[in-house]
Amino acid sequence: MNPSRDVIVAAARRWIGTPYAHQASLAGVGCDCLGLVRGVWREVIGPEPEPMRPYTPDWAEAGGNESLIELGERYFTPVALDDWGAGDVLVFRFRDGAPAKHVGIATGDDRMIHAHDGARVVEVPIVSFWRRRIVRAFSFPG
Repeated sequence: MNPSRDVIVAAARRWIGTPYAHQASLAGVGCDCLGLVRGVWREVIGPEPEPMRPYTPDWAEAGGNESLIELGERYFTPVALDDWGAGDVLVFRFRDGAPAKHVGIATGDDRMIHAHDGARVVEVPIVSFWRRRIVRAFSFPG
């Protein structure tokens, strides 16, 4: 499938209001940031390319690896950090030297949808807090 950016953004917006739930990926029921991307993938691409293994809330710190970036490189198309746009997946690192641990879906040059830990899926401005933490960007395949 070759989804347009508008189709990806529309699919992501259908998740707005979904409560945060670690490891979940069901629109309207619960999801985490990765679950949001997985759910949008299922809607716009099809079945997930691999089964998701269980992960703990501290998985990135405990493993010390770049799992989100590795998944992105395996299944998405890399995008230059100065060239991402609506429909692209943004990967965030909260601390220097720590693994990247959060993802969101851009809805334009200055907004994104993400699953906010302890809250729900929201669309927010990409303010400087978020912008300076973007470490990778990927487009959905196609």
